[in-house]
Amino acid sequence: MEELKDCSIHHTTIKICEDLKNATEYKTFFEDVQKLVSTPNVRVEDFKNSLLKAMQDHGLEAELKNNIYRWVKTKKNNSSPYDSFFRKAQIHWDKRIHKSLNSMSSELGISLARLRGTNEKEEIANKWNELSNFEVDIHKYRPVYAPKDFLEVLINLKGPCKEEVKSDLNKWEFAQMPLKVKNLVELRNMYAELSRGDLILNSNNFVNPSQNYATLEAERIALGEKILAKNYAPLAQEFLKKGCPKCMRSKMWTLILGADVKPVQIAHFDSLKQNVLQYDLMIDKLIIKDINLTASNDDQYFVFEDVLYQVMMCFSRDSDILKQLPNQPAFLQVGLKGRPNTAENTLVFPPSGVIPFHGFTMYAAPFCYLYNNAVELYFAFRGFYLRYWHRLHRVCASPQGIVALCLQFEKLLQCFEPSLWHHFKKCRIHPLRVVIKWMMRAFSGHLPPEQLLTLWDIILAYDSLEVVPVLALAIVVFRKQNLMKVNTLANIEAVLADLSSIAVVPLLQMAFIKDN
Repeated sequence: MEELKDCSIHHTTIKICEDLKNATEYKTFFEDVQKLVSTPNVRVEDFKNSLLKAMQDHGLEAELKNNIYRWVKTKKNNSSPYDSFFRKAQIHWDKRIHKSLNSMSSELGISLARLRGTNEKEEIANKWNELSNFEVDIHKYRPVYAPKDFLEVLINLKGPCKEEVKSDLNKWEFAQMPLKVKNLVELRNMYAELSRGDLILNSNNFVNPSQNYATLEAERIALGEKILAKNYAPLAQEFLKKGCPKCMRSKMWTLILGADVKPVQIAHFDSLKQNVLQYDLMIDKLIIKDINLTASNDDQYFVFEDVLYQVMMCFSRDSDILKQLPNQPAFLQVGLKGRPNTAENTLVFPPSGVIPFHGFTMYAAPFCYLYNNAVELYFAFRGFYLRYWHRLHRVCASPQGIVALCLQFEKLLQCFEPSLWHHFKKCRIHPLRVVIKWMMRAFSGHLPPEQLLTLWDIILAYDSLEVVPVLALAIVVFRKQNLMKVNTLANIEAVLADLSSIAVVPLLQMAFIKDN
């Protein structure tokens, strides 16, 4: 048994080493180690021990541990016997999206990709920090799809069960999906600090006179400074479970996500910018349209319009995203308009492989409250997307995927609020229709920014999106009295439209403590 264990550790070590060598930060790390080896701190007669001690003293040991920690986070084995079923469903959905893109392209007489002219390139370069002044006619463009369209795809999935489930009623639940999701007891155990009712630093402490917010905040800041000095990501993740002071959030998130900006990241962002200047992609208009429809019309985010143009257009060009996604989405290959049909003039469209839906920009918008620098903002947002957000708009069997999260919401609602569930069913309104827009955007644009960032603290702290359906359930239950009085989708949506008064931590604590 020990031999098998040792063999497993050996193979895992080899795999980690191979993957780290291919990582963008490896070259810088290796150069730092080489420089350290040439110093008097590393002695030939005791090379191993002196090198380890020197790496520890210069912070390289913590950096190596953090890279391994993040590798583990991205290499979780969430394989399911139903992976192929969901993979086929996603490919089918991708084809529908691509068909819609091509139809829009033909309808508008616009190419999917072309080289920009010199004047256009210079204009964008000159207006890079104020891209809202770059005039583009977007009124004919429309979002490729919205959360409600994606929900139709999910609802119409035929579960990969060998025996068809028969029912005397219309079976519009997700119950036919054979995915395992946590029940409330398992969720309570997972979110122990919330379910115990522990004192957690959040903006609602400030309005509760029974708690000394200033003292609690000072204690959290003192502890946070020690953790940041250690520069160890798992400690930062654990720290977030008891709440994060606003002044430390950006540094904690950067540490956990490995989003610190070094010369290699700056060079990468600049290459993406050059790609934006070089190529005009139809996806640019969809991004500009989405920003106009969402962030630009939001009192909380309209001031960040210019930086969002930069970040989102660079994101669309980032081919590393396509490489790092666990299951490569289907993607288009298109030729540049007016160029010979050769391999050199063919590119993946879009290079990131990600087609934005209506509201996609809101994945990035909240980061504007944390980072003043566009490069820092970009890599923090990208880190969050690669770890979490990509699962919210793709069909997959992952327990962190949108299908499993929808199923979890349904089961929790059926189990703990059956009267409300039956009210929805009596009205012939699928309850997911009123929460899918929250869940697909992880509540961005729906909750006030500080409450939203608190929710995202919790996602990072427990490394899980399962808190999203729990919060959706808690809000629906919180508004139960008014929901039971209405029976149309429009009126139900009106009851749930304004979330400005929602306090995330107290509401989650009530949800977990309920019936305890």
